Order: sequence, then C-alpha cells, then structure tokens
Amino acid sequence: MQASDTCLTAIKGWEGCAKWDGTAFRIYPDLNNYPTIGWGHKLIHNEIVTGIFSSGIAQAQADVLFLSDIAPVESQVDALGLTLTQGQYDALVSFNFNLGINDTKIMLSHGIAVVPQQIPRWIYAAGVVQPGLVTRRETEVSWWQSQEV
Repeated sequence: MQASDTCLTAIKGWEGCAKWDGTAFRIYPDLNNYPTIGWGHKLIHNEIVTGIFSSGIAQAQADVLFLSDIAPVESQVDALGLTLTQGQYDALVSFNFNLGINDTKIMLSHGIAVVPQQIPRWIYAAGVVQPGLVTRRETEVSWWQSQEV
C-alpha cells in the first residue's frame, strides 16, 4: 500500500517548509528542538556535522528528501501486518512520520478497535499541548474512520 496524495499533501502542510527566506528553505528547530529542514526532514548527525544543508535547499530538494523519508515510514506501517483501509493506512503513515514506529506501536498496543480514541492522546511536544498536533490528530482520526478502501 502507499499513502494517498491527500495524506502526503497534508503531511507536507503540517510539517511545513516554514523557513523560506526568499531564496531557499533553511534549517529550523521542530517542536522538540530537533534541527529540521524541508518537509519535516530531521537532520541526522552526519548532515549536521558536514553542514550539507547550511546554505538551505530548494523546494525540489525538499520534495526529494520528503519522498526518501516517507518510503521507510510506509514500509514500517506495511510491516505491522494489519489489514487496513486507505484512510486507516494514511492515518498510520501520518502518525508514524510524526512520532516514529515505536510510538506508533505503543498507540496500537491498546488494540485496533480503540485507535480513534488513542490517536488524540498524542498532542504534546515538550510536555505542552500543540494546537497543530490537535488538528493533525483530528484529521488522522477522520481518515481512520472514513469508509475509503
């Protein structure tokens, strides 16, 4: 399965390319203060040390990074071995992209039947409710509950 265009567009919107300076997208701290660039690409140690993105990136490069970041997220959701509708798959891809596979598994450990009640609990960054995460979680629940197949 693959995330829908609706899902990918929403993730890009939530993740932002918020630091456009008129010429390039710049590194910015995410809500947990991780250095990030483009559509939610968290910089890894080597990218920080080498300064590969210190001059910023164009949107085309941000798009390439996003696609390379989303592919393993989809693979992780696939590896869960669940039978999902497209909406449920999109909800888990978005959740997993945002929080990672460990938190995705913790959320799912309460049972698939209660996913719509579990997703909204994950709205904190640095111990503070984040309005953007509230909106994101509401959308994920809506996708989960949709009748798309």
